[in-house]
Amino acid sequence: MSEGGARRGVALVTGSSSGIGAVTATALARRGYRVVVHGRDERATASVAMAVDGVPVCADLAREGEAERLAERALEVGGGRVEVLVNNAGFGWQGDFGAMPEGTAQRLLAVNLAAPIALTRALLPGMRERDAGRLVFVSSIAGRVGVSGEAVYAASKAGLGCFADSLRGELRGTGIGVGVVVAGVIATPFFERRGTPYARRWPKPIPTEAAAEAVMRCVERGAAEVFVPRWLRVPVAVQGVAPGVYRRLEGWFGGEGG
Repeated sequence: MSEGGARRGVALVTGSSSGIGAVTATALARRGYRVVVHGRDERATASVAMAVDGVPVCADLAREGEAERLAERALEVGGGRVEVLVNNAGFGWQGDFGAMPEGTAQRLLAVNLAAPIALTRALLPGMRERDAGRLVFVSSIAGRVGVSGEAVYAASKAGLGCFADSLRGELRGTGIGVGVVVAGVIATPFFERRGTPYARRWPKPIPTEAAAEAVMRCVERGAAEVFVPRWLRVPVAVQGVAPGVYRRLEGWFGGEGG
């Protein structure tokens, strides 16, 4: 609970049983939000929820109807209100596109793109009625510049960023903020879970706290876009103004998303 002791409302953080989501859940709880902690692992989800005095909800967002069920549970916790939605859950797969296992592309698109859209669709009407709320989308540099070996993951994150940017335009002039965190290589279990460990010497993975701080900038200050780390703006800018130069420097900039 916040220093003043008053609750600031309910925040739903997807993928908050570990990594960026868990640190974000802690930061939100410290600021007075009651956090709905989402994950697939029951023990890990319950552990984080207990630590932040939140509510654990397990759901596999790749399955049809699970995003809607998660949103419904969050609304129950908030008495019909959810003030903050952090779309953080996601997973990746690296390798030759032709070698991707059957069903992996569909799961990537379901978790990384379709679920955030479904959750937003379910929770946005209440925010519009109150003319207040925060929608935060944790994306990846892969969605801005493309990454070799991660074609579907990059496509899902590109779609997520475009959805958020378009929604921000629709909500301009309201009390609802839409923020995007463009993350680089973050020290989370992401790379282990995708099946290919991160092996580059540079850029080095940065702490999850840095990404969670970026999320909080979107929540508290209404930031529209935050790059983590900040220098990631450079490859995006170079690709935009000089795509030929970017292609020659692509390997130096980093070649893996997070």
